[in-house]
Amino acid sequence: MATACTSGIDTGFVSLGYAKAAVLGVVQGITELMPISSTAHMRIVPALFGWQDPGSAFSAAMQLAALAAVIGYFWRDVRDILIGSLSALVRRDFSDHSLRFAFGIVIGTIPIGIAGLALAKTLNACGSPLRALWVVGAACIVMALLLGLAELAARHQRSFDRVGLVDCLLVGIAQVGALIPGVSRSEAARLSFLLGLPAIALAGFKELEELQHAGLDVHGWAVLGVGLLVASLSAFVAIWGLLRILERFSAWPFAVYRALIGVVLLAGVAAGWLG
Repeated sequence: MATACTSGIDTGFVSLGYAKAAVLGVVQGITELMPISSTAHMRIVPALFGWQDPGSAFSAAMQLAALAAVIGYFWRDVRDILIGSLSALVRRDFSDHSLRFAFGIVIGTIPIGIAGLALAKTLNACGSPLRALWVVGAACIVMALLLGLAELAARHQRSFDRVGLVDCLLVGIAQVGALIPGVSRSEAARLSFLLGLPAIALAGFKELEELQHAGLDVHGWAVLGVGLLVASLSAFVAIWGLLRILERFSAWPFAVYRALIGVVLLAGVAAGWLG
């Protein structure tokens, strides 16, 4: 499907208008914090309805809705980490759990930060090859297999307080895959939510800056604003639902769902149903 460019940045979302942006806001809000990949759904839903691809800049900027939802839902955790870390620094207590976890968040953000900068031009380019539906489908299948293997191997016995720097780094490396539509950063639930805050913030604000430099007009900002508002409300509900699903059913429903989506996408591309 054709793309829309503004100074080399994919701004296909502007032509969608307010109603379609609101629909995609619901999709983004629900899927961003579920282990089913929001970027994949932001590519799939427009393709199914024959809409303009909103572009990776829209998808990344819309992650700010998830940022607001995670901070709101996990405000007590965020507050304790911030206050605890500052207090530990004043006391020079470098063994403090809050401070060590804050360091872990910084360490875990480094891999996706490096990868994001390295791939920025490819990700934001008009007609980026990483947004091709066959890439999305293949990524969904690969991540479904990995999610299933992780569920088989997991013992579900480690508490949040036992998370170490190595755990944060491993989750941070796993987040690099979230740059490709079809891969999600939400597999580790609460840990992933908190560890993902810097990455979401950096990606979202970076795209806002890119859009500003590209000269996005008032209408474009208004369309983006509608999507962000709707996505913020949807994301808050999604967090509540995800944590309860994982408590009862583990991650298997998500693994099966991703595998089915991947198979359907690859079949659709091979048969010519999807472009």
